[in-house]
This record gives sequence, C-alpha cells and structure tokens, in this order.
Amino acid sequence: MFNIQGKVALVTGARRGMGRTHALLLAKQGAKVVITDVDLAECELVADEVRTAGGDVACFKMDVSNKADVDSVFDQVIVKYGRLDILVNNAGIYQSKAFLEMTEEEWDRTIDINLKGYFFCAQRAAKEMAKNKWGRIVNIASIASGGVGIGIAGGAHYTASKGGIIGMTETLAVELAPLGINVNAIGPGAIDTPMADPKQMPAGMLDAILAGVPLKRMGRPEEVSAAVVFLVSEEASYVTGATLYVDGGWLSA
Repeated sequence: MFNIQGKVALVTGARRGMGRTHALLLAKQGAKVVITDVDLAECELVADEVRTAGGDVACFKMDVSNKADVDSVFDQVIVKYGRLDILVNNAGIYQSKAFLEMTEEEWDRTIDINLKGYFFCAQRAAKEMAKNKWGRIVNIASIASGGVGIGIAGGAHYTASKGGIIGMTETLAVELAPLGINVNAIGPGAIDTPMADPKQMPAGMLDAILAGVPLKRMGRPEEVSAAVVFLVSEEASYVTGATLYVDGGWLSA
C-alpha cells in the first residue's frame, strides 16, 4: 500500500522540520522528490539524506512568495523530470506579534509566504498535473485555522493564513476534480519542530498545551508525513477537499 513509485513530488519548505520528513518519506515510498526552500545549503543536506537512502532527488532554491521564482523552479523541474504529480505545500513562517502592535509589513510577509505562496505553487502544479489527468496537492494548514475553537495569541496573521489555506483547499478540490487532481489539507497540532521547539517555549507553555492534548505529548514530524503519504497515494483516490487533523486528539478534548 501507499506505493508512489515513479511519481514526481515537489515539497516546499523542505530544509527542516516537517518539510524534511515529508521529503524523506515520499522518497522512501518510491517518489522522485524535488525539495525546495529559501536556504539552498540546508536543502542540500536533506537531499544528501535522500541520496544516502537510495532515493532520486533534486534541490532548488525557491521563494514561494515570488511568482517569477516559482515559475522558474517549476520550469526546471519539468525539464529534468518531464512531469509533476505531487505537490506538498509546506513552506511557512510564524513570528509571534501582538495584534495591536502588528505592522502591515509583518502581516503581509506572513500572508505572502503562508497563503499566497501556496496559491502560486498550487496553480502552477495544477497546470502541469492536468496534462496527465492525475495529481495530488496537499496543503499544510494548522489546528489553529478557524472554526475549530483553537486560536493563538500573537498569531492573527498566522491563523488567518492557515484558515485561508483550508478555504482555498476546499475550492480547489471542486475546481480541479474534473482534471483528475485531488486537493486536501492537513492540520497539524503541536508538533516537535524548530518552529515549535518545546525547549524554546516560555515556562509553563508546554504544560498548558499538553493539558489539552489527550495523548499528552507533542507529535513527531514523521506522524504528519505519514498522513501526507496517505493523501498522495491511490489509497486516497476518493478523498478530496478534506482537512485531516493530526493533533493527538486536541480537537476532541
């Protein structure tokens, strides 16, 4: 099950955290993986991991908020592999700032990377996938995305972007279904990554978070990547427009 042998998969924000494990697990399941990030040197370290494990990998520097940059990288991917089958929109930032103190520049930067970047990549990917009448797009959202009762103080820009991702996912699922493209989102909860490093949290914050998580621990990036692999596989052929929450039961508590 979950064999994606020969599929070409592009992962954004793949230099560390969940992006890294997405790339590694997709390669393990047989995909040819394209890893992208703004930091090419760190991308190359992940690419080396894939190569060491025997995988087929390419690495590109890409700023998802820059359409010209996105188009240039996608052009190079098509030249190299001749196709694109899977997109994992994972790139994102979170820089805490109180709502009443947030500047226009801080708002715009988060929205540009976390939401507009997903739009740019999904649009270009869908145009390539439509040529073969098969495609999978997975957008990484968040448990803090609106409508589920989980907000983040200091994260108005972040939660707005993640809610927008889920709304866009549902619409793209409707529009792209006739082209053979499935579009889904994943809403991670508290995952142990550099963006949410428990060792860097203020005293008491981790305990407060885990108090609301029935499994009483943070998730591992690999546990989110497993959901990615499911959603891009043939086993998920009848799943589109869905948001899969990987949150240790947080929303059920």
